[in-house]
Amino acid sequence: MTDAPSPARAGWAVAALSLGTLLNPLNSSMIAVALVPLQRDFQVSVTTVTWVVTSFYLASAAGQPLMGRFADRFGPRRLFLFGMLVVALACAATPFATSFAAVCAGRVALAIGTATAFPSAIAMLRTVAARSTVGTPRLLGRIQIANTSGAAIGPVLGGALVTFLGWQAIFWVNVPLAALAFVGVTVFAPHDAARERVPLKRTVAESDVPGILLFVATLTALLVFLLDLRPQPLWWLLPVVPIAAALFVWRELRTRHPFLDLRLLAANRRLLMVYLCFAVFNVVYYSAFFGLPQYLQEHGGYSAGVTGLLMFPLAAVTVAVTPLAARAIEGVGLRPTLLAGASALIIGAVLLGFAAATTTPWVVLLLTAALGIPYCVVSIAMNQALYSAARPQDAGVAAGIFQTSRYVGAIVATTVLGLLFSTGTTAGSWLAVVAVASTLAVVHLCLLVFVRPRGRAGGATEVAPS
Repeated sequence: MTDAPSPARAGWAVAALSLGTLLNPLNSSMIAVALVPLQRDFQVSVTTVTWVVTSFYLASAAGQPLMGRFADRFGPRRLFLFGMLVVALACAATPFATSFAAVCAGRVALAIGTATAFPSAIAMLRTVAARSTVGTPRLLGRIQIANTSGAAIGPVLGGALVTFLGWQAIFWVNVPLAALAFVGVTVFAPHDAARERVPLKRTVAESDVPGILLFVATLTALLVFLLDLRPQPLWWLLPVVPIAAALFVWRELRTRHPFLDLRLLAANRRLLMVYLCFAVFNVVYYSAFFGLPQYLQEHGGYSAGVTGLLMFPLAAVTVAVTPLAARAIEGVGLRPTLLAGASALIIGAVLLGFAAATTTPWVVLLLTAALGIPYCVVSIAMNQALYSAARPQDAGVAAGIFQTSRYVGAIVATTVLGLLFSTGTTAGSWLAVVAVASTLAVVHLCLLVFVRPRGRAGGATEVAPS
């Protein structure tokens, strides 16, 4: 293809990038309605089945910053295409898994493949925008709409697939989607700029494999300890967590090419605050997002398909409100939009308590609709805050760490659910989930008090801590 400026070609390129970006949040949410079927098919416990979610997020949390670095080094277009191939291969093979461990392994491969998309898309955005009449913030908004919509439609699509084709279909559906994204980027996206050829040995050395392993070891040790509190805690893991964490910090501060540049984060307080707020927001959101489908299936007695339909208002509201949220950022500014979204998050979290009294369909539909508003508003506002706070030369890495903060929040949420639901998915345990989510929603709003934008979001918006 030619790299000559063409608004139409740029539009198709953004569409293909958006499709690839959609795959990670889509697969993070489709699994929500498949947990109960997987638990029954493989005869595993409630806490064990959460590893199909946790393994995906661990791989994504470690993979996103690494893929962001690879995008900056090898070229975002090349990395995106490689990721789509990995997705297609992993999702073609995993449905034939004969053990729960193999399903988790397939989810890890899927996470690594989809982890290439968002950092690559962010890194390519300025080049694509130069070939379009549409400004960079609007193109970012289109990618973010795909990102938020992917997570929102996951339970609806997943519920239909699981009901009619079984849990295997939530893997198969990714094959044609990845193929479309691959073809679209191949045909329409601009080629990567020439880069220095780097030997494989140097690439491995600068990828900070020890740092990645220590990061994963810290999170895994903590999760295994928390999820195995009942019936007998694994006390030997307790000292492993601080030791691994200390070694991780020591490694990241000493190496020339850290996995997570802790010095950079400490120096850029604006960016650090964005990551912290986004992580807390995702603990709240995913506590409801994964908890409600489990509660509806096990306590309410709904099938996976019906549960997916009951989650549909979340998708509908997200698709409808996200463009309005993007315009609100441009019109009234980033800070008012963030605070409005955080306030709506508190309301949505508290309202979820009504599900403990009744799981009547119309009540659940109203609750999921209420949850959709803060999800899309806060998500797109935080993406705009990230884009304005990160330096252009660090766009890929910054986007990767941003996604890591999402996954850390989701991992914490699934761990909380595993603990609270371990004795049964009851109205009482659901109220405990609601109490945790509501408290953290208040914490999220308090943290946003320290986020101060400068200018408008049309292109000059920045976020700084007070």
